[in-house]
Amino acid sequence: MESKRQVTVEPSPVQGEAYSPLPRDGAGLNGHRPHVMDAERFHDASERILGSINQVIDGKADAAKLALTVLLAQGHLLLEDVPGVGKTLLAKTLARSVDCTVSRIQFTPDLLPSDVTGVSIYNQSSRQFEFRPGAVFANIVIGDEINRASAKTQSALLECMEEHQVTVDGHSYQLGSPFMVVATQNPIEMEGTYPLPEAQRDRFMARISMGYPDKDAEIEMLETHQASSPLVKVTPVVTAADVAAMIATVQQVYVSTAIKEYTVAIGRATRDSARLRLGASPRSLLQLLRAAKATAALDGRDFVLPDDVVDVAESVLAHRIILDRKAASSGDTPQSILRGIFASLPVAQEPPGAWRRDRNSV
Repeated sequence: MESKRQVTVEPSPVQGEAYSPLPRDGAGLNGHRPHVMDAERFHDASERILGSINQVIDGKADAAKLALTVLLAQGHLLLEDVPGVGKTLLAKTLARSVDCTVSRIQFTPDLLPSDVTGVSIYNQSSRQFEFRPGAVFANIVIGDEINRASAKTQSALLECMEEHQVTVDGHSYQLGSPFMVVATQNPIEMEGTYPLPEAQRDRFMARISMGYPDKDAEIEMLETHQASSPLVKVTPVVTAADVAAMIATVQQVYVSTAIKEYTVAIGRATRDSARLRLGASPRSLLQLLRAAKATAALDGRDFVLPDDVVDVAESVLAHRIILDRKAASSGDTPQSILRGIFASLPVAQEPPGAWRRDRNSV
């Protein structure tokens, strides 16, 4: 029998119940479609989540907002940086702030794909194979040090992240809603790591590099985190139904034709750039627009502005594009090339109110 030592299931501190798959045919929790939140309730719920994260992660308000943005945009998040800067802490804080089921997978070289997705086991009493769900069957899945596992195990997440389902022995099993993978990884030049292939990186909506905290935040951390883990005080501040309603609210955010054209222009510019060997994929543009809608909602608007697209573009696109050798050797970075593209692309000049016009055409 395959070992499950690498997989740890961490149920919600309040919920504490076993996970059961939920329907994904447009329905929400318990088969009911989630209601759209009004602006005041949405703002209050988002502030509670951000407040919960910021009381644990000192000096990283932007990273906390982007993590929430990805959750509300129904994407997946990749946290990349050197060890010890709070990648896993951010992932666990986000998970514990929401009253959903949570699982954690510690990726190691000997981790098997069945440890992630599940396995069919023969029951001698019933003389039938029974499916035993893996750790991916949760609302929020934390994949710790994902690039320490082999490529075969990494690829086990591809179907889960894109189609929200798992196929084992010819049978497909639906995952729950909401569903989000928050993975951490160390830089690929560090010992014992396997670089994520392009197809795997493209499944992540956004990548965050945590970076070191500033002086004041680091002093605050030394004063407050040495006695006990700050996660002990984290309790759910919103329910799974609240998250489903927030996601439904984001989906109703209006996107004008000019915004769609601007988004496509960014993607085509990356593909036409002589300094890039691989430009932005169509999937990345779709996720860019979803992230922009979530950003607009968090800023209290029900329509998207060009600034919303630019604000999240680097986090959404930088890990998907690949520099050519000349650009890499000259010191260019994906971020610098994207900034050059933003500076060169004209933004359509619309009259006041045009960004929120023609709602009936959505």
